[in-house]
Amino acid sequence: MPVGGKKLCICFIDGQGGGIGAALIRRLKEVYQEEHDAIALGTNEVATAQMMKARANRGASGENAIVQTVPTADVILGSLSIIVANAMMGEVTPRIAEAITSAPALKILLPLPRKGLEIVGLIPEPLPPQVEKAITGRLKEFLKHV
Repeated sequence: MPVGGKKLCICFIDGQGGGIGAALIRRLKEVYQEEHDAIALGTNEVATAQMMKARANRGASGENAIVQTVPTADVILGSLSIIVANAMMGEVTPRIAEAITSAPALKILLPLPRKGLEIVGLIPEPLPPQVEKAITGRLKEFLKHV
């Protein structure tokens, strides 16, 4: 059931091959079906295409699409790298990282390993448990309070 009768805009941001975003979208659709709009925002067309195959409702690629869309999001999901300028082999531009961190949306970020970035106290986990925690844990908790 949409929150308060309103479908939320949930943006999934990914780059390179789009596998993380696609995994998140697939799980969102399994749990919530079409209750919320899943927006695929790829740093490149390949990433966007993979997320669209995972059944995103809409999708767009590139810096300007991400910068223009994230301020309208209710929730943003992706790996921690989406807020790190020049991450993903330079695909996450400083402008993308700034737009995401400045957006008023809740950001649910998966702390996947990134060269040169360590989060103290973090226990490394494979992608599937992180996706599960993001969708059925943190997102579900957020939806209870909107």
